[in-house]
Amino acid sequence: MLLMPGLDSTDQGLLALLRNDARTSVVALGKRLGVSRATVQNRMRRLEKDGVILGYTVALAADIDAPAVRALMSIRAESVKERHVIGSLRGNPNVTAVHHTTGRWDLIAEIQTDSLASFNAIVGAVRLFDGVTATETNLLLDSYE
Repeated sequence: MLLMPGLDSTDQGLLALLRNDARTSVVALGKRLGVSRATVQNRMRRLEKDGVILGYTVALAADIDAPAVRALMSIRAESVKERHVIGSLRGNPNVTAVHHTTGRWDLIAEIQTDSLASFNAIVGAVRLFDGVTATETNLLLDSYE
């Protein structure tokens, strides 16, 4: 279990249960945690107030409104051209996020598109960006949030 500073094991357990199903009733959460309904409500209120819980959401089935192809592209870039590469990546509507990293790769780009043909074109274009010296791309098969 991920430990967050300042949160005790009950808070951690509550967050884990909510991540799994945010619609679980307060009574059911209390039973699973071995605490009262009031304790669960107070903790949820405090976690919301403290900005630990930012909101509750709906998880959709994988096939609903999900792009057909998702990937992570690791990119090595020339240091002096890194900002240019980041700008070029951010300008592509199929690149949903760009992360600056340490280690072997300088950047990680999250790519989403509707087909393998489109994906192939995106990867080919990124490899030609001025300043990109190497790439490695991994298709995402499944995600667990």
